[in-house]
Amino acid sequence: MGTLRGTSPAGRRVLITGAARGIGAALAVRLHERGAQVALAGIEPDLLSEVASRCGAPWRYCDVGDRTQVERAVRELAGELGGLDVVVANAGIAKQLPLVGGDPEVLERTLRINVLGTYYTLRAAGPHIAHPDGYALAVASLAAAVHVPLLGAYSASKAAVEALGNTLRTELRPSGARVGVAYFAELDTEMTSRGFGTEAAAVITGGGPLGAVTPLRVGIDALERGLARRARRIVAPRWVQAVLPVREAAQRVVDLRLRRHGVAEALDIARKEDAQYTTPQPDGSP
Repeated sequence: MGTLRGTSPAGRRVLITGAARGIGAALAVRLHERGAQVALAGIEPDLLSEVASRCGAPWRYCDVGDRTQVERAVRELAGELGGLDVVVANAGIAKQLPLVGGDPEVLERTLRINVLGTYYTLRAAGPHIAHPDGYALAVASLAAAVHVPLLGAYSASKAAVEALGNTLRTELRPSGARVGVAYFAELDTEMTSRGFGTEAAAVITGGGPLGAVTPLRVGIDALERGLARRARRIVAPRWVQAVLPVREAAQRVVDLRLRRHGVAEALDIARKEDAQYTTPQPDGSP
């Protein structure tokens, strides 16, 4: 396995969850172009099949919130690749939620997919990547560190993802494997456009995300570099790196800024608005 170490993903066997669209799909294509062997998991078979065809990759339908499905998918995909060097626990959802007066099911589903899904993925892939060239990446978010109204469910879930990644890092260290956590601000994906494309969010943000949307390519570039180096932390855009160590001060800045926005109005709208999950759900939930 030692031949894999270096600054290129070429030759590495990589399993990516949430690979049907957005970050997961773009990363799969990029790594394939760089010579990696990729395997894909997700809940949108048609889209997943298209990405897999571009990458010559095996794929499995897999709801990461279902532990049995995750264990089966990881076992089968690792077998088809002849082992694993990298797992990217990328699958995740978001939906706006007023913590008071909102639908508790949103928080429950978000935790099931984002937290339990990440845990199940890392748990199942752990034995396969527990070697000196192994690497696990838990995809969190800047929302794990800095929190805004309506994103309480998402922020809570991504803070938990961060904790899982940091804990696993220590637990896998004796094997030689490394673990990273990824933190992204708003990238130009459907998650951002759907997540901020609500009437309530528009009141708070003025019609767009709180900051400038970053091209998806920037995030994929960062992921490619980070996976090659088995980095402890991957960020995009670069300014996120400076925010993480001062998250308490950054939270205070956000709180002060939002005092000038119509938070009360936005929450009232959100309690009545039929918002969508950022990824369509298998049971048809909007």
